[in-house]
Amino acid sequence: MSDVRCTKDENVILVMDVEEMKKRTKEFAINVAKLMQKLPDTLINRIYKGQIIRSSSSAGANYRASRRAKSKADFINKLKTVEEELDENLFFLELILEFNPSFEAEISDLYKEGETLLKIIVSSIVSSR
Repeated sequence: MSDVRCTKDENVILVMDVEEMKKRTKEFAINVAKLMQKLPDTLINRIYKGQIIRSSSSAGANYRASRRAKSKADFINKLKTVEEELDENLFFLELILEFNPSFEAEISDLYKEGETLLKIIVSSIVSSR
């Protein structure tokens, strides 16, 4: 369970230490929640807001938990949960954009960060196996 994770993103190698990744997953959850506060209070938004806030915070919480894994298998399992939660975030960002096109710029920025985090996590899973 190395302390450094690497991945290629648009021909640039990203090197991310554990503390930076913890910070980025936390900031991602905070930024998702802040965007959700800005959205209109419609029935659809209320449902999607709750789901995306849960999955974004779960991604960060599970990443932190992975650092306390009791074995390599436990570590990989926790990272797989992070992968699932980040992928779920991307899905809900796509849905939210469909119903809130005026927030395209903010949603796009979050989507890019979510994709980057997901690529890092997938790379970490692959290199850990």
